Amino acid sequence: MSDYPLFQLRKPRFDQNTFLGRFRHFLDVIDPRTLLVSEKRLQESVNLLKRFKEGTLPPGVTNEQLWKAQKIKQAIIHPDTGEKILMPFRMSGFVPFGTPVVVGLLLPNQTLVSTIFWQWLNQSHNACVNYSNRNASRPNPTSAFVYGYLGAVTSAVSIAVGLNVLIQRAKRFSPTTRLLVQRFVPFPAVASANVCNVVLMRKSELSEGISVLDKSGNVVGTSKVAAKYALLETALTRIVMPMPILVLPPMIMANLEKLPLLKGNPRLVLPVHAGVCLAAFAFALPLAISLFPQTSQISVDKLEPEIAQAAKCEVLFYNKGL
Repeated sequence: MSDYPLFQLRKPRFDQNTFLGRFRHFLDVIDPRTLLVSEKRLQESVNLLKRFKEGTLPPGVTNEQLWKAQKIKQAIIHPDTGEKILMPFRMSGFVPFGTPVVVGLLLPNQTLVSTIFWQWLNQSHNACVNYSNRNASRPNPTSAFVYGYLGAVTSAVSIAVGLNVLIQRAKRFSPTTRLLVQRFVPFPAVASANVCNVVLMRKSELSEGISVLDKSGNVVGTSKVAAKYALLETALTRIVMPMPILVLPPMIMANLEKLPLLKGNPRLVLPVHAGVCLAAFAFALPLAISLFPQTSQISVDKLEPEIAQAAKCEVLFYNKGL
């Protein structure tokens, strides 16, 4: 089977119903090479897709060319606003611009000031990425993003500082154990901030509901029940997503630092640490995201009576988001 199937406008190149398809799709989404695309190449891609839509493609254009053009356009231009997304806040910039922040989060022997700074910087970067890649087709007040950002920063800083204080006061821990445990503090802080952000950003869905669709993609109705399931599943996804980035590097570094090479050359610890974080970011993050399909299904028996009556099938689908 060709690695470049028949081109479809705004459709994923890889099958989203399989783990491998989702994994390859997210590797495409975060591909940092699209950051280096020139303005000329971008315009060529936009024009090629425009001609495809109009049915005026020149002869000889291949599916591979069309898929690559769509990858470039989707990486740089917002699908709803048509405007270019700032480079640090593109999904393709998530790894190169996010890795230094993760390295800072996981630095050992954090002070109170450095803990607050790195947690704030991480949540600020996440907020900018979320806003820059938001669904602009549905009006969402700016206040929702502000509340989500403030809630995430507050929860992340509070939990990180609180846990560090508790660990410092734990008399049963030896200095070595205390240092090891402290390295894992960023995970619960970031995970809780992610959940807080989801709840504050999408709480309106609980009162307004979300669209439920049949197998053909037709909207059957708007369900508050489906919204509850979507919010719960998204919160779970946001807990699992940072796990490989914030749990694997401390585990790996705890073992690498015992090696004679790093013991004898302390200056190598930081670059090795950065390399481990980069690898976790680039490969483990797409793996974690790929575990969760963006579309979930729900039995009509669990939905509102009016939707159950309107449905002509036993199962409906909803987009839960990430």
